[in-house]
Amino acid sequence: MGWNKERLQEVAHSRLAGAKLIMVVNREPYIHLHQKERIHWIRPAGGLTTALDPVMQACGALWVAHGSGDADQEVSDAKGRIGVPPDDPRYTLKRIWLTLNEEKGYYYGFANSSLWPLCHQVYSRPTFDPDHWDIYRRVNHKFAESILEEVGNEPALVFVQDYHFALLPKILKDARPDLVVAQFWHIPWPSPEVFRVCPWYQEIIEGMLGNDLLAFHIQNHCNNFLDTVDRTLECRLDWEHFSVLRNGHTTRVRPHPISVDPTLSEEYLDQDWQIRARQFRDKYQLGDRKLIVGVDRLDYTKGIPERLRAVDRLLMTHPEWVENFHFVQIAAPSRTLLDAYQSLTQEVQTLVDEINLRYGSSHWQPVLFLNEHLGPEDVAVLYRMSEGCVVSSLHDGMNLVAKEFVCARSDEQGVLVLSEFTGAARELTDAIIVNPYDVSQLSDGMHSILTMPAAEQSKRMKKMRAEVQDKNIYRWAGMLLSEALKLVESTPSENLEKESLSTEFAA
Repeated sequence: MGWNKERLQEVAHSRLAGAKLIMVVNREPYIHLHQKERIHWIRPAGGLTTALDPVMQACGALWVAHGSGDADQEVSDAKGRIGVPPDDPRYTLKRIWLTLNEEKGYYYGFANSSLWPLCHQVYSRPTFDPDHWDIYRRVNHKFAESILEEVGNEPALVFVQDYHFALLPKILKDARPDLVVAQFWHIPWPSPEVFRVCPWYQEIIEGMLGNDLLAFHIQNHCNNFLDTVDRTLECRLDWEHFSVLRNGHTTRVRPHPISVDPTLSEEYLDQDWQIRARQFRDKYQLGDRKLIVGVDRLDYTKGIPERLRAVDRLLMTHPEWVENFHFVQIAAPSRTLLDAYQSLTQEVQTLVDEINLRYGSSHWQPVLFLNEHLGPEDVAVLYRMSEGCVVSSLHDGMNLVAKEFVCARSDEQGVLVLSEFTGAARELTDAIIVNPYDVSQLSDGMHSILTMPAAEQSKRMKKMRAEVQDKNIYRWAGMLLSEALKLVESTPSENLEKESLSTEFAA
């Protein structure tokens, strides 16, 4: 039986058995903003919130996040709660209010100037500021206090998301040992030698071992984490069952690759999508030329400069494409207060200007660079109207853009060029897999987008669509919830005897 929203609802209701389900994510799924004299809401850019929102709608749980919109407090109750989606509430969003100093130190500081570059290994040196670390710790405690207030004395499963909350699991467990705590780490986990560069690596590891279940996208990240634990703490590692036993508490470590909701593309690509596609072409003077697209946050891990250099090489080695295609790069602004991101924006804009000056004319520009956020309904149209999509991440835990593109291609056409350094490359093996550091290889992949026969496109796309349809976001959530809740149904010793690494988890 395949996984869908209805099956997830059934599993959640039967397995939770009255326990609360609390999702903890730094970013909120809906943001309220002032616009002239009224308040409006938007869905933020980012694969994580897009992926988790349908799960929460299916389960009707509580989402705890930083309230970042300038009108968030006006529309929330005294405890920061509001029903979402705003136009059809299905679950509750609880917003945590952070000061500007807390946001700067916790989010821009330790999370994204220390942990993000440390884990991604893409040659942006992490910084380790003691003040940022102190604020990161305080914010983790702040979230814990709010969660514990919501839980009260009731049973609950707290599902923590990502690297913003490395310390949160242990804080929760210390306060309420009976809570079931699971965490999904969405970014890569590096080798022990790399991670131990962080001055506070031991406290981070101890925090994460507060989890009953800790999941990563791929097995290699699980291996790296266990290797790091092995070299950091006195504990018992059970490599057969991929678990850590420390101070009487067991943490299971599992690979669970995240996915998307395949049905969303059907909603976004309604009857008027072709009209919207024509409006987009007319607005940016794209004519009827072939399109190659890239859709990302403007982040140095995504390989945007590399793909622009590949566009330059494509035009140099295949001049027949001059005036016959466009490369459209959507790059949502990200972490704009950090120097590394400001430098990246300047680098990308410079590359775009150079390519357009070198090959363009008064009536044709090869690269369209949109440094803005497009809603998912507009991105889906862009996927559908293009010849192909380029995902050239230098290092990525998964990369959901690749899966979103596949879902949008109900016509079974389109070509995906995919970096071998993404988790998605292990599942979407019928994409054109490339090394994004190899400009020639990346350029050849773009040429394949423009020239691949329709029959070959269909053959590849059918297989990728079947993969994403089967391993969708509901399956990811259902497997994780089932795995987490199974841990409290028997004693730790019984679990270790019963557990075995099936091919499901070892893949």
